[in-house]
Amino acid sequence: MATEYLTIPGGVCAPKGFRASGVHCGIRKNQTKKDLALIVADADCAAAAVYTQNKVYGAPITVTRDNLKSGHARAMICNSGNANTCNADGVEKALAMCALVEKHTGISAGDVIVASTGVIGQQLDIAPIEAGMAALVAGLDEADGLAAAQAIMTTDTVDKQTSIEFSIGGKAVRIGAMAKGSGMIEPNMATLLGFVTTDAVISPAMLQKALDSAIKDSFNMVSIDGDTSTNDMVCVMASGLAANAEITATSADYDAFAQALKWVCTQQARMIAKDGEGATKLLTCHVTGAPCEDTARKIAKSVINSSLIKAMMFAADANFGRILCAIGYAQAAFTVDTIDVSFASSAGAIEVCENGNAVDFDEDIAKAVLSEDEVVIEIAMGQGIGEATAWGCDLTYDYVKINGSYRS
Repeated sequence: MATEYLTIPGGVCAPKGFRASGVHCGIRKNQTKKDLALIVADADCAAAAVYTQNKVYGAPITVTRDNLKSGHARAMICNSGNANTCNADGVEKALAMCALVEKHTGISAGDVIVASTGVIGQQLDIAPIEAGMAALVAGLDEADGLAAAQAIMTTDTVDKQTSIEFSIGGKAVRIGAMAKGSGMIEPNMATLLGFVTTDAVISPAMLQKALDSAIKDSFNMVSIDGDTSTNDMVCVMASGLAANAEITATSADYDAFAQALKWVCTQQARMIAKDGEGATKLLTCHVTGAPCEDTARKIAKSVINSSLIKAMMFAADANFGRILCAIGYAQAAFTVDTIDVSFASSAGAIEVCENGNAVDFDEDIAKAVLSEDEVVIEIAMGQGIGEATAWGCDLTYDYVKINGSYRS
């Protein structure tokens, strides 16, 4: 039975010891959109991160990797509107952003996580960031992370925040998160940008272990368009102000924390998938009965990644042969003659395939099921106990419109 968590307001500010801010500093031409975010911690934090596996990666990742070698951090700064990637002076600019945090907050530049998101290959002008720092720091809020969540958005249509409270050893512990991402999303480690805060007392090594575990079945199971970004990063800072016994090894306390972190990351992953560029539907692919968990993951991602399936879902067309096709080219070992496929939504459920073959179904009912804004593709493999879930969205005309004019 899944653990239920108390959802609370605040986003990244919900855990004890964190303040956040977001402003428009001038990186983006649209003055109604914030473009610079800051999270600061009142105390030294254990920190962990995962990064894109794209061989071309942003300068902020280089700097953050170096800064987090200590396993600690106290601040995060992120700009939107410019990825600071594929620029000769990219590392210099990322270091300058860290130095500006030190100048305006007193937090050492080496304790700063830095991130950027936006257009690749355009030189980042540090002047607007420098000019906006005073207002950014003045706006730090310990009660609400909304401004920061808005400032990291690019083509996102909604901010993405989650925060919960749960118990470890009788102590109340909180986790908060914000993320951005609507396009260029096919993670193989992380996805987009995700920033997580917690007040749990946990060692850097165990925090990294928990993050790695959480990413595997949450952010790593999202795909919008099959493109792995150059700037993907998910990081977490733990202030240690919850006063639970320090988590330094695998234990019941560690399990409780890891499960809660996974739950938060899963909620963020679903929000990202639902807000895919131009999307009208959240697609969930749930695979059961696979020979193993890894095979289930590969099948679920194969289905979610398929442009043909995404297009058919936009049209609410129950062309289930595309599901079988995508299952068939998943890079894993399994047989096809025991596979059942069905579709489900708030309008009902309908089986379209049994034992790898077509079954008669009512096209009108299928159309109604696929016309809802959240659709589940259920795949029962009948070959084991492997299970996995992946999230994506439909492919619409607006996706092309958005990405055909992204730089303008």
